[in-house]
Amino acid sequence: MKIIKNDKLIERNGKISNYLSIASIVVLVGVAYFAYQTLSGDPTKVTLQSQYLLIGSVVMSMLLTSIGNQMSKNFGRSPRPDEKIDAALKGLPGDTTLYHYVTPASHLLVGPAGIWVIIASTVIGKASYSKKRWRLSGGGFAQSYLRFFGQEGIGRPDVEADADIKSLQKEFAKHMDAEQIPPISALLVFTDENVELDTADAPMPAMKVKQIKDFMRQKAKEHPFSSAEIERIKSVLPQAKE
Repeated sequence: MKIIKNDKLIERNGKISNYLSIASIVVLVGVAYFAYQTLSGDPTKVTLQSQYLLIGSVVMSMLLTSIGNQMSKNFGRSPRPDEKIDAALKGLPGDTTLYHYVTPASHLLVGPAGIWVIIASTVIGKASYSKKRWRLSGGGFAQSYLRFFGQEGIGRPDVEADADIKSLQKEFAKHMDAEQIPPISALLVFTDENVELDTADAPMPAMKVKQIKDFMRQKAKEHPFSSAEIERIKSVLPQAKE
């Protein structure tokens, strides 16, 4: 299996996540100091402008924390989602290629199993799908508090996958006729080993990262892509640098 990834983007975003984390702490300390200075005096003399400034500072701190934490999960902390996917798929056939951050989809697999957009989720707790809605629960009080404070929610991975598929189709359309564009599928992968799943009714396959190799092997048996088809697709995607 070959792996092609945008190391420069990963390194840059890792640095940005560190800067955002530091910035959020600085803003939070500033908020605490400002709140102390404002509220330690006569409460009746607190101006409306001071209240707005305090609220704005709290919102800014939460925003920086949310963005910084999410970027840190994807780019700053090792093992990163791309590294976990690499490790989980190690041992697939040599004509399989994994692309990270070099195509319209953040994570893309091309091989005998077909073309798969991989949506990576780092959520903690219990992820479920029912009544056409994704939900995240559990994890105890600490995780509930962190989610409220701006940690990652499960979002709409099906919508994200559809957008990635359409972007890939547009990219393929630049190099081949519409009828030559092969089907593109999507898979939701949860990178935390302790996540609980109740996603049997989900509109896309959803599983823990350790399950994806067996899943891809099964798909390769059901509807295998020919070597010629694999090479045709890979020829229009970024190539590994020698």
